[in-house]
Amino acid sequence: MFFHQISELLSDDMAGKRVCLRGWIYRRSVVGGKAFVRVRDSTGVIQVVVDEAVLGEELVKTLKDIGLEASVEACGTVTKQPRAPTGYEVVADSFRILGYSRDFPIKGGEGVEYLLDNRHLVIRSPKYTAIWKIKHTILDAGREWFKKDGWWEVTPPILTASACEGGATLFPVQYFEKQAYLSQSAQLYLEVMIFSLEKVWSLTPSFRAEQSRTRRHLAEYWHLEAEAAWYDMEDMMRVVENLVSHIVDRVLEERRRELDALGRNVDFLKTAVETPYPRVKYDEAIEILQKKGVDIKWGSDLGADEERLLTQEFDRPFFVTHFPKEVKSFYMKLDPEDPRVVLGFDLLAPEGYGEVVGGSQREDDYDKLLQRIIENGYNVDDYKWYLDLRKYGTVVHSGFGLGIERLLMWIAGLDHIRDAIPFPRFRGRIYP
Repeated sequence: MFFHQISELLSDDMAGKRVCLRGWIYRRSVVGGKAFVRVRDSTGVIQVVVDEAVLGEELVKTLKDIGLEASVEACGTVTKQPRAPTGYEVVADSFRILGYSRDFPIKGGEGVEYLLDNRHLVIRSPKYTAIWKIKHTILDAGREWFKKDGWWEVTPPILTASACEGGATLFPVQYFEKQAYLSQSAQLYLEVMIFSLEKVWSLTPSFRAEQSRTRRHLAEYWHLEAEAAWYDMEDMMRVVENLVSHIVDRVLEERRRELDALGRNVDFLKTAVETPYPRVKYDEAIEILQKKGVDIKWGSDLGADEERLLTQEFDRPFFVTHFPKEVKSFYMKLDPEDPRVVLGFDLLAPEGYGEVVGGSQREDDYDKLLQRIIENGYNVDDYKWYLDLRKYGTVVHSGFGLGIERLLMWIAGLDHIRDAIPFPRFRGRIYP
């Protein structure tokens, strides 16, 4: 028996043809001896009509009481029906229940914590199916862009011996007789790889023991990172904007149906295809915020509220550059023209979403990097191998890290980052 995917049935060309399908019950109702069963699969939803005059009173009675998410298979004739939810239905001549579902626990109106406890069932819904498809295209488009531009994909470790982004957000793990940590970033290891491959990138999980619980923070997320020899900060910013532009373009081309299903206004996405993106120095950003009445002084980091206000000034992603060295990581190169600031950048998404990419030119001078490590209170012995990179053929180099879930959150128009990953991990949440 050949089974069609539901999306294949939603066209006038299929009207009048006998088909078979299988999936899960998404909704159902019984009216006047007929069961109207909306069946979903990974491609869509279609209404299946089960008439007791054809398939028996007992089946219709069973369908009246059956729980949502029961798995079924059905065969019948495709009919164009404007009153059906998707404009087409299948009038069944065969209908089988494969896996019963009783008292499905998601009925609507449940609270956030209850839904997170039942995450394994919640993410079956068409909403999440659309999100996962958009995420797939983001990942596929990213890999496609790197390959076309001559970058090499590499596989850095997840277990590390030292911090990359500050010791306060490390997750310690027992590594045989020693203590190790879950990786906060692949960056330091990517820097090693540029001395053989020049342009490298990776996609790995990263872990941050963030104490805050906000709409855009996760303790575990997917991190797309890149590093290149011979690239200064401006070179790397061009890489970032071209990569993001390509990803957005691919999503608009391939996932418009999913964006529409999520109710996404795509106007901001269309402008994101156009490059170059605006560039704003940190000094100017502070002035913009102060004019908006924000009590912020030079030297303060930009938090979510400040980033949200800044995004009101732009209709597309934009860069903020040249941050004070105190608010950025030790490996960022100091600006030779103003050593108070680093040659670093953040890419902020519009509509209040804020930072999706962070990057910089890396410090390539041994003595200056050593001094920055000491200033930040790190154990120099932990970074001996990293300092070695500046002793043996150091070069100008730059890199960045892109948070896949943050990018997805913006592209799909999601209200909370927990919806951008199947099983979100944050403070107080490790189940299921």
